[in-house]
Amino acid sequence: MNIIIIGLGRLGTGLADDLIKKGRQVTVIDSDSASFKALGEMFAGTRIVGDGMDRRTLEQAKIGETDALIACTGNDEANIVIARIAKNIFLVPHVVARLYDMGKTDTYRRIGIQTISTTAWGIERASELLTYHDLDSICDLGDGSVQVVRIDVPPLLTGRMVRELTAIGEIHVIGIRRGGRTFIPTTGTILESGDVLYAAMLVSASGRLRAMLGL
Repeated sequence: MNIIIIGLGRLGTGLADDLIKKGRQVTVIDSDSASFKALGEMFAGTRIVGDGMDRRTLEQAKIGETDALIACTGNDEANIVIARIAKNIFLVPHVVARLYDMGKTDTYRRIGIQTISTTAWGIERASELLTYHDLDSICDLGDGSVQVVRIDVPPLLTGRMVRELTAIGEIHVIGIRRGGRTFIPTTGTILESGDVLYAAMLVSASGRLRAMLGL
């Protein structure tokens, strides 16, 4: 799993260390090269000096191939801009923004951006959000009775067809991310190991979807 961390304050540094220990591939970005010293010489991830809002910097970090990104600079506005770029332009599946002012938390969650606040709680919570493998809500539609969710294909379904995750009027797979490319599947598309599914479902059908997935 590839994860990008932008901003190496206490949260970013602690999170980078935690994720490396969990065996994740981590790329850290900060505009101040001195901030990398806090990681220590044994840090096994990739270090990039640059602006997290700059497209070239993000492409250097291979954002098109990443599974998750967290923007945790010291500036709320910068974090939200970075998060929206990652979510809307590069279609990164898991995006988290560090906010000091939590007044707009619900607004950002509705557009698929998770938010965190305090550093002590944030490292553990950010790690959970970035590596979540259950039904990850991307957004609510209309009155909230329909959700778009992200699903990592479980081993149980590798080699099976999309139609096995379809329930007419309740659950429909609307996209698959595979090898850095996202496409619209047919009901006969074969699921592969490492696929990430995007499904539209009735909230009331979440139990049925979990049963289909063997969760």
